[in-house]
Amino acid sequence: MTVQITPVDPVGRPFFAGTVRGIDLRRPVTPAEVAAIHAGMDRFAVLVFHDQPIDDAQQLAFSRALGPLEQATGDIAAPEDRRVSMDLNDISNLDKDNKVLARDDRRRLFGLGNQLWHSDSSFKEVPAKYSLLSARHIPPAGGNTEFADMRAAWDALDEETKAEVRDLVCRHSQVFSRGILGFTDFTEAERAKWAPVRQRLVRRHPTTGRLSLYLSSHAGEIEGWPVPEARAFLRDLTEHATQRAFVYAHAWKPHDLVMWDNRTTMHRARRYDHTEVRDMRRTTLTNEVSSLEQAP
Repeated sequence: MTVQITPVDPVGRPFFAGTVRGIDLRRPVTPAEVAAIHAGMDRFAVLVFHDQPIDDAQQLAFSRALGPLEQATGDIAAPEDRRVSMDLNDISNLDKDNKVLARDDRRRLFGLGNQLWHSDSSFKEVPAKYSLLSARHIPPAGGNTEFADMRAAWDALDEETKAEVRDLVCRHSQVFSRGILGFTDFTEAERAKWAPVRQRLVRRHPTTGRLSLYLSSHAGEIEGWPVPEARAFLRDLTEHATQRAFVYAHAWKPHDLVMWDNRTTMHRARRYDHTEVRDMRRTTLTNEVSSLEQAP
């Protein structure tokens, strides 16, 4: 069967978020399927694959067929406490014994940062390209993931604001994004690990040529601006970019896999009952080059 990709919302958002049919991610993908998925990502930025009961090895095989992976170095779990390999991000509320983390567990509190609008790995000098999130076990209610189309957000800016932001460079750090929530429990090694990195505020997609805003809760400074002014301005841009007209909310079903382009989207997780199991695995493709090399 040929891969088919259709809009999730053909009336309201015909060019943002697509549903993929005609592919089984449990088996190796063909070059034609890989090409179709890349083309779908260029068009829709978010792709939804339903009914994909894959394991870690199958998720890794599919992800590697699309490009090189980054290592999961963005969490605070000690190596001996990890549930999965460093090729996977453990997006769960479970410890290594598969027990739900306590409400005040440091790992859980750090993970609440996923409820802020962000772009994966923007706190790394070479940020993320695609993220692929597989739902292994989901709570009975809540826990949706929302995605904002940063291409549409750029298009909707007035010309004066476009001229103002086009050449700006921000500084991103997980220390800043967690600080928004009052999480300041970082070791000196973690503060050094997550020292601020430079990212463009506007970037050009290397294939489509489209411009998009590159925002994230990790962005806490604009080079050359006073910090309070920069944060107020970034807050305003984020409010603009996350208007409901630009947002697709994914309600998870068991064995869904959703992938998105971090270069052209932001996303956030929504709240759910923290006593319920939510077990998800994310693979992440590296962008390979800094956003500084994708000049608008």
